[in-house]
Amino acid sequence: MRPCYTNNIMRIKSYSIILKSEPEGGYTVMVPSLPGCVTYGKTVEEAQAMAKDAIEIYISSLETHNETVPSEESVLLTSVNVDIKSSFSHA
Repeated sequence: MRPCYTNNIMRIKSYSIILKSEPEGGYTVMVPSLPGCVTYGKTVEEAQAMAKDAIEIYISSLETHNETVPSEESVLLTSVNVDIKSSFSHA
């Protein structure tokens, strides 16, 4: 008797996340390659775990709706410096 296999194929993809420290504590997590994929964690470790869950759910939803799953192959994360001029008026 041959073993029964499902069509579930495990794939590993990597997504960059941004953790933003919040004034009230914890971290908001954003996934730049997945618009609207945002979550929160009280610690860095929890934020990373929440991001993993959010990404898996986001991708599952895309696949359920036969939509393209974005990849980061053409994503470049960088930063820019901006001069901020203070506009305080002295009364």
